[in-house]
Amino acid sequence: MRQDIELRVVSIAHAMVFSGATVRALAREYGVSKSTVHKDVAKRLRTLDPDLYAQVQAILIKNKSERHIRGGMATKLKYKLRRQRRADALKNQSSACNQR
Repeated sequence: MRQDIELRVVSIAHAMVFSGATVRALAREYGVSKSTVHKDVAKRLRTLDPDLYAQVQAILIKNKSERHIRGGMATKLKYKLRRQRRADALKNQSSACNQR
């Protein structure tokens, strides 16, 4: 394996262990695709550092078990913000009508 790829794999794995970040967040941070990050930590890391691989797998399992909760929270926030924007728009519209 090329040395630059090895360095990326180990770097991503250490970042995941340190922060508990998701594959998506690490892909954004390192400027690579989610598929690349997943392949790095699920396949390439196993041969490079088995102990680090075990730690990363535990984090991947934890993140996978929590993803439905994060998705629900994101949806809840989306609709809360949508309601706020509508309320603000109505408030601004009614205050504009009152000034006429």
